[in-house]
Amino acid sequence: MPKTRVALEIGHGTSLRRADYTAAARRAIQNALWRNSLTVAPAFGFPKEAMIVDVDIAVQQPDQVDTDSLKEMFPYGQITIGASHGGLDIAKPDGAGITVIANAAIVVSFDMERA
Repeated sequence: MPKTRVALEIGHGTSLRRADYTAAARRAIQNALWRNSLTVAPAFGFPKEAMIVDVDIAVQQPDQVDTDSLKEMFPYGQITIGASHGGLDIAKPDGAGITVIANAAIVVSFDMERA
């Protein structure tokens, strides 16, 4: 059956002091998820475990994101997390470090026939 997208959630997060790309990514995911409660699985008659969840994290240093640790944030579903170039690194006024801004896009899909 074809993979059919049923939801898109977007969030942003920051690491203000430590320049921690994984922490900023975690906050971006929280921002996207904690504003809602998806009930699409039961609405389509699927168990929650059937959700296919694809996450893209955008930061300036994608290789610094621990994507495996971010999977633990999701209580169910088939989770795939990737990191790509994006977001922002903003220099601190005194020149001593950066503030990291991460963006997260979370796509929820199911294997199902289109109506």
